[in-house]
Amino acid sequence: MLEWIDERYGHPEIYLTENGSSWDDWKVNGKVADPGRIDFYRSYLEECHKAIGQGIKLKGYFAWSLMDNFEWALGYSKRFGLIHIDYQTLERTLKDSAYWYAEVIRQNGV
Repeated sequence: MLEWIDERYGHPEIYLTENGSSWDDWKVNGKVADPGRIDFYRSYLEECHKAIGQGIKLKGYFAWSLMDNFEWALGYSKRFGLIHIDYQTLERTLKDSAYWYAEVIRQNGV
């Protein structure tokens, strides 16, 4: 897709926004393991890195969403965020993907 956008629109600066995936995340013993989300982000970021190496001007990438929330098509049935929200108490818990993504940011790469 990045290659198509680059070619179609004459090599613009590109920002990927709202890129993420929904999962059935559950808090167990105070933690939220979400390996599927980590794999999703890893694969996208690796492809972004390849695209940049090919000269595509990818200037920004934004994970979606920071916190679990209401989603128009799925309501509260799926979770998209890096931070788990207990909808009853509003308690917030960093998911494994949040810790992983923070490390990616710290290292400036996957």
